[in-house]
Amino acid sequence: MQSRLTKYFFRWISAAAVIFLLLLPQISAAAMDEIRIGLLPEMNVFKQRQRFDPLAQYLSEKIGVKVRLTMLSRYGNIIDRLKKEKVDGAFLGSFTGTLAIHQLKVEPIARPINLDGTSTYFGHIFVRKDSGIKDVADMKDKILVMVERATTAGYIFPSAYFKRNGVKDIDTYFKDHYFSGSHDAAIFAVLNGKADVGAAKNTIYDRIKENEPRLEKEVVILESSPRVPSNGLCVISSMNSDLKSKLKEALLTIHNDPKGKNVLQKFGAHRFVETAVKDYQPVIDMADEAGISLDEYRYTN
Repeated sequence: MQSRLTKYFFRWISAAAVIFLLLLPQISAAAMDEIRIGLLPEMNVFKQRQRFDPLAQYLSEKIGVKVRLTMLSRYGNIIDRLKKEKVDGAFLGSFTGTLAIHQLKVEPIARPINLDGTSTYFGHIFVRKDSGIKDVADMKDKILVMVERATTAGYIFPSAYFKRNGVKDIDTYFKDHYFSGSHDAAIFAVLNGKADVGAAKNTIYDRIKENEPRLEKEVVILESSPRVPSNGLCVISSMNSDLKSKLKEALLTIHNDPKGKNVLQKFGAHRFVETAVKDYQPVIDMADEAGISLDEYRYTN
């Protein structure tokens, strides 16, 4: 009798274990109160909020879990934040995305198609038209402004560009160089004569040009980089797979929803498209040219 009871007990335990494993993804997703998504300081914090808040609210409703946005004060902190899982994902630029893929194995899931119909961006190197600067030789002993050491357009591209044009050390080639912390700040630094040469991404440059007619009249672009993926959502590898799928589906289908179309209009995009690791190859090539090892690169503030 005892042997028979023991047999039934273990059968019940085995069946319960199977049911638990089948329900585990749903239990994990339901138990999660919120997911934290980091935003890089591409531009003014208030403008970033105006752009991303409606998207976060929409995603929260679609996936059934609150999406909480976290503004990151500096670019370099994102790798450390992701590593320690203080955020569950982030809208990463092409270089921070490449670093996170290489060092942390994050998964890129979607990126926006911009209003110009592209899902990529590129870097600009620019000067004031009245500066007399036509090429790298004219930049000798001038003031250079870049964005951050963890941006493609605001550091990797100009680093590769200057090396290609014979500048071995920007510390000695330029009278001074500094990092503005955001793309719009770098653009305004050149526009307002606080720096002679600037580097920033084209999407922010174009947005400023729409509202600041002086930019097109007074500043000229000398060089542009190859296209790289626009800022896409990357998530940590440990995120619940069911939640990850819902998040990806919500982004990829947002343009089919009337409410989603309104969100996209505020966000400044047509829709979202799937993003893969292979899309970041142009960034890898630029980093190689700049002499930067993606596996060893460390940058925190």
